[in-house]
Amino acid sequence: MAAAAALWRLSGPSARPLAAACSSAAGGAPLTLRRQSGGVRNIILNNPGRRNALSLSMLQALKEDLLHDVKSKELRVIVISAEGPVFCSGHDLKELSTQDDVKHHTQVFEVCAEVMTLIQRLPVPVIAKVNGLATAAGCQLVASCDIAVASEKSRFATPGVNIGLFCSTPAVALGRSLPRKVALEMLFTGEPLSAHEALMHGLVSKVVPEDKLEEETMRISHKICESSKSVLALGKATFYRQMAQDLDTAYKITSQVMVDNLTLRDGQEGIEAFIQKRKPVWSHAQDEKK
Repeated sequence: MAAAAALWRLSGPSARPLAAACSSAAGGAPLTLRRQSGGVRNIILNNPGRRNALSLSMLQALKEDLLHDVKSKELRVIVISAEGPVFCSGHDLKELSTQDDVKHHTQVFEVCAEVMTLIQRLPVPVIAKVNGLATAAGCQLVASCDIAVASEKSRFATPGVNIGLFCSTPAVALGRSLPRKVALEMLFTGEPLSAHEALMHGLVSKVVPEDKLEEETMRISHKICESSKSVLALGKATFYRQMAQDLDTAYKITSQVMVDNLTLRDGQEGIEAFIQKRKPVWSHAQDEKK
C-alpha cells in the first residue's frame, strides 16, 4: 500500500535487455526492465516518477518477468531492483479510490498476493536489491524475497495506518520475517526501520554501503550460480514447506527429501566429485541418477 502523504513524510547490469513489459509508465518507458546475463536475471522496477508503485499493470509486468522461461537451465537466480530513490512505495492509491469499483480493488490485491507467493514458489532464489525507501506493499515485496541486500540509506515502513488503510496484506510477509512485536510496532505506528534495524530484526540479509550494493548482490548471485539448479529448487521448495509444519513433521518431510536428493543426478555427481577431489559438473536436471 503506497500512501502518498505518508511517503512524503518518510522521504525527505551491462547485459542487453531480454524483454520489457508491455505496460508503460508516463513517457512511454516500460514499467519493468528484464535483463539476463551469466544465469542472473535482473528485474528492474522502472517507474520512478510514480515511486515504482505496484499498480495493477506493474504487478502484471513483474509477474511476467518472474515467470519468463523460468524452467530454463540458463536461469539460476533473480534479482529485483528499482530505478530512482524509492525502491517501491507499495500500491498505487489512485487505483484504490472510489473512482474504481470493488471488483478492481479485489483484482489488485489478488494479483499482488499471487506475485508475492509466486516469488517463494519459483525454482530459483530471488534477491531483493534495495537502494532506497520500501513502504507498504514495497516492504512486503522485500519481505517476500528469499534474500534481501540493502544499502545503508534504505528504509522500510508500513505507513498505511496513517491514511486509514491498515497494511493487512503486507503484514502477512512482515509477520513471517520479523519478530511479532517488531512487525506490529511497524504496522501500528507506520514508523520506518533503518537499514541496520531491518538487518538486526531479520527483514534483510545484509546491509552494505551504497557503492558496494551491486558488487555484493552480484557476489551472492554468482555464488548461487555455482550450485545445481535442481538441487537448489528442491531445497527452496522444501524449506518453505517445512517452515509451516511442527517440528516432528518438519523432520519427517526433510528426511525424505534428503533421500530424494540423493537420487538426483546432481546429488550423486556432487558426492562423487567431492570424493574424487574435483569440481562437480552439474546437469541441472530433475531426473534421477541411473
